[in-house]
Amino acid sequence: MGPAALRAELAALVPRLPEGLRLGTSSWSFPGWQDIVYDRHVSEEILARAGLAAYASHPLLRTVSVDRAFYRPLDLDQLRAYAAAVPADFRFLVKADRMLTSPLDPRDDTKRAPNPRFLDARYASELTASLLEGLGRKLGGVILQFPPIPPNLVGGRDRFLDRLGDFLASIPRTCLHAVELRTPTFLSDRYAEVLQAIGVAHCYNVHPSMAPMARQLAVIRPFHQPALVVRWMLGRSQAYAEAKRRYDPFDRIVDEDPSTRELIARTVLDASLAERPAFVIANNKAEGCAPLTVFRLAERIATWHP
Repeated sequence: MGPAALRAELAALVPRLPEGLRLGTSSWSFPGWQDIVYDRHVSEEILARAGLAAYASHPLLRTVSVDRAFYRPLDLDQLRAYAAAVPADFRFLVKADRMLTSPLDPRDDTKRAPNPRFLDARYASELTASLLEGLGRKLGGVILQFPPIPPNLVGGRDRFLDRLGDFLASIPRTCLHAVELRTPTFLSDRYAEVLQAIGVAHCYNVHPSMAPMARQLAVIRPFHQPALVVRWMLGRSQAYAEAKRRYDPFDRIVDEDPSTRELIARTVLDASLAERPAFVIANNKAEGCAPLTVFRLAERIATWHP
C-alpha cells in the first residue's frame, strides 16, 4: 500500500496556498479513499495501523485530527509511532479525553453520575505533557471538544465560563489549545474575552448542534486567535448516523456545500492576512468524502490568495 498518484492540478495548488495553512481530515482509515489518498483498496484495520505514512505524503494533507483520543488517551508508543510515520513539517491535532469536557461521567450507563475529572487542570496538563513527549514538535494542538451541555447542569452560562477560564488559565501554555463548543448559549462576548485573555483559540466548527459558523465568526474574530482552527464536521441538515449511512464508503462528494466552503476559504484568507497559522479539518460527514472536500477547499483558497 502506498499513496495514490498525485494529480497535477492538485500539486499545482501547493505553492498558491498561504504558507501557514494546514489542511487535513478526521482520521485516515477509510478504504473508500482508494485512488484519492491510497493507491489500492485495503481494510480499515490495515489503514489504521499503516496508512498514516501514505496519507501524510500528500502535499495538501499537512495535518490530521486524531479523534480516537477523545475516547481513550493514546499511549506513548502509539504517539511515537505516529510521529515517526510523518514528515517533519506535519502536525497532529489531538482531541483531549472526553473526561475533561463532560460534566457527566461518559462511562456511566445511566448518564447521571457526575464526572470527577470535568475541567481537571492537573489531568489536562498530564495529557498535554504525554502528547508532547510522544509527538514532540509534530503536535499542532489539543482540541477540547465539549458536548452539548444544558446550562443548568453546570450552574448556568456565567458559572460555566468562570470555571472554563480558571481551568484554561491553569494549563501550561506548552502548545496550542482550542475549545470546541456544542452549546450555542455559551457562545458570547464573555466567552470570547475569556479565551483572548488566556491565549486559547476557539475551534470554529460546522455541526448541527452548534451555532452557524457565521455567528461564531461574528462573536469571535479570527485575527484575535493565536491560530485559526476550523473543523467542518457535519452538514446542518443531517444527523451523524444518517450521514454515515448516506455517504459510506466516503469515496465521493454527495451533498456539496459551496456556501460553507466559501465561508471557510474567506476565513482562512483573513487569518493569513493577520499572519495567523491555520488548521482546517474536514470530516467525511461534511460532504461525503473528506479529502475531496479538502481538495475543493484548497482550490477555492488558491483562487483568492495573492
